[in-house]
Amino acid sequence: MHAHKSKLLCSFLAICLLLIPLVSPGLAANPVEVQEKTAEGIAADLVVLRPLGIVATVLGAATHVVGLIFSIPGGNAAESGEILVKDPIKFTFTRPLGDF
Repeated sequence: MHAHKSKLLCSFLAICLLLIPLVSPGLAANPVEVQEKTAEGIAADLVVLRPLGIVATVLGAATHVVGLIFSIPGGNAAESGEILVKDPIKFTFTRPLGDF
């Protein structure tokens, strides 16, 4: 059972890595201008970026909790939470599909 989950995770990550080139040329062409939504961009956002955003949110939250030991005495716990937790949540859950 564990081997099946590992193979599934590796397959998912391989597919994500293969889909990145579909999105990156469009982003590199006009990095400042608003990009027109395309089916490929929306699909890549749904299949690649949203799951990675969820992973970033979970890892960021865990990092923030562990880092509280250092950020509370340093006085930047709110800033740490903003960068590690709130930004990935906004990117993953509040951004319109296909908007990068």
